[in-house]
Amino acid sequence: MDETVAEFIKRTILKIPMNELITILKAWDFLSENQLQTINFRQRKESLVQHLVRLCEEKHASLNDAALLDIIYTQFHQHQKIWDVFQMSKGPGNIFSFFFFNKVTVSFRETEENAVWIRIAWGTQYTKPNQYKPTYVVYYSQTPYAFTSSSRLRRNAPLLGQALTVASKHHQIVKMDLRSRYLDSLKAIVFKQYNQIFETHNSTTPLQERNLGLDINMDSRIIHENIAEKERVQQITQETFGDYPQPRLEFAQYKLETKFKSDLNGSILAEREEPLRCLIKFSSPHLLEALKSLAPAGIADAPLSPLLTCIPNKRMNYFKIRDK
Repeated sequence: MDETVAEFIKRTILKIPMNELITILKAWDFLSENQLQTINFRQRKESLVQHLVRLCEEKHASLNDAALLDIIYTQFHQHQKIWDVFQMSKGPGNIFSFFFFNKVTVSFRETEENAVWIRIAWGTQYTKPNQYKPTYVVYYSQTPYAFTSSSRLRRNAPLLGQALTVASKHHQIVKMDLRSRYLDSLKAIVFKQYNQIFETHNSTTPLQERNLGLDINMDSRIIHENIAEKERVQQITQETFGDYPQPRLEFAQYKLETKFKSDLNGSILAEREEPLRCLIKFSSPHLLEALKSLAPAGIADAPLSPLLTCIPNKRMNYFKIRDK
């Protein structure tokens, strides 16, 4: 086994948490069951890694075998990447001419969800492919969507787009204004599957029977008004967000560009040619669930602004707002 491959396997195994190691090794399906049984998982990680590398040497592991292990690790830790969404389309025009990658290694792994995981290690004219800074692509066959891990190597984006359109027999590819660490949530948004996971959260219980936190000594008219308002807010929230868990996004970004408007003559800003620009960013570990809870918690009025509630339907969390 090549020293480069041995080092690649060693680094990948070192990244894997001990409580996941046997699961990932079995999913890799490279080492036999008998070989796995020789491993002492109670020894120090360094000794365990050396043992695993020796087992891989006995089986003459290739670069593609090592890359496959890295793909499986990445599948287990998808949230460590930031994923962009690309949409492809078919239409008039010439399909891109095929090109030849000279300094690139590509590995594939199919999953049960009809998805293909593609791992691309990029090189240059003068350097070998860097196996430690790859780009990952998840493509669902028979769909126009691909999900790619964000890469610092922007010069490779056109080549990647060209490869995707050729391989999927499309003509054009466009990067969508949608990004997240949670690949499953991005998939649910673009495929509009988020409303298929239905959880009632006790919604069948009449609101009057729920604990509203009201003082029993309050005036009955106030209690009635509070119940009516809570019912209204609950209904609007359910109509807006549905009664199912929301896809997980961490932020929504809004770029505002507008001309300054004033009735005051001689205003310096009113004469300004350039528009005013500002950037507003909402962030949360689970943004859509946070937005969903604002009105019921009394923090915001219902309904919320469509700019906040349209994220799943628009399939974007980057917005540009300009004057009409």
